[in-house]
Amino acid sequence: MDTLVNAHQLGKSYGKFRALMGVSFTIAPGQVLGILGHNGAGKSSLIKCLLGAHEYDGTLSVFGHEPMKERVAIVRDLAYLSDVAVLPEWMTVKQIVKYSAGVHPNFDRELATKYLSQTDIQLSTKIGRLSKGMKVQLHLALIMSADVRLLILDEPTLGLDLMFRERFYNQLVEWLNQGERSMIIASHEVDEVAHLLTDLLILKKGKTVMNGAVDELKGRFQKVVVSEENKRRAEAARPLYIQQGVKDSVYIFDNVKAEKLSAIGEVCEPSLSEVFIALQQEEV
Repeated sequence: MDTLVNAHQLGKSYGKFRALMGVSFTIAPGQVLGILGHNGAGKSSLIKCLLGAHEYDGTLSVFGHEPMKERVAIVRDLAYLSDVAVLPEWMTVKQIVKYSAGVHPNFDRELATKYLSQTDIQLSTKIGRLSKGMKVQLHLALIMSADVRLLILDEPTLGLDLMFRERFYNQLVEWLNQGERSMIIASHEVDEVAHLLTDLLILKKGKTVMNGAVDELKGRFQKVVVSEENKRRAEAARPLYIQQGVKDSVYIFDNVKAEKLSAIGEVCEPSLSEVFIALQQEEV
């Protein structure tokens, strides 16, 4: 299986400030990598390195190319979608479809028209008059019609209502299943994207606090609901994170057997957002 992205000890500095420090990961076809982290964690810097928009240290290849030196070769097979409107608002939808067909060698104009026919977007409408949700739909339709191999999404559904989000993610799954493709999703909405992810890269202050396949990480973390009388026993087991409650409290443990924890409370599997919060509390 070909590797689409290979990053090793990737770093990025802005003057004396280190935004990324020793980040390593790989992406193969079929993988969906979630890049998670609070503001300032390094998510945007990492994405800009992948897009060839930032210089960096360490090694990075996308489709076997070095992003800063071979950006033209990369953008044939890579697309980027964020919450920021980047489409020219003075164009009509029909004009942006025609323009895309003229500049991208793999763009399928008929396919774009088909995708748009499944929405409420009219070809004659100026992009500037579309709602934010419709702009995201249009952008996604253009991307899906370009037959790229890697799609990078940076907070793509920020500010969209639930119905638009549901439709958006369903379209992404459909697109992913049509070929040897992969996605990178950077998001604050951890549980919203959890069902899409095959792999996780969690950043904090530019460093990696977790990196691996989602399936392999299941079972590593345990959530225990602990009553007041068992709090001391729970704390003695060295929890990763404690969420205090009025009556019961939630304790998150890392690499502690469920059998050992069952004596101090109700054991269950934590959500991805609970693991994310727990890891963000630790010092890197």
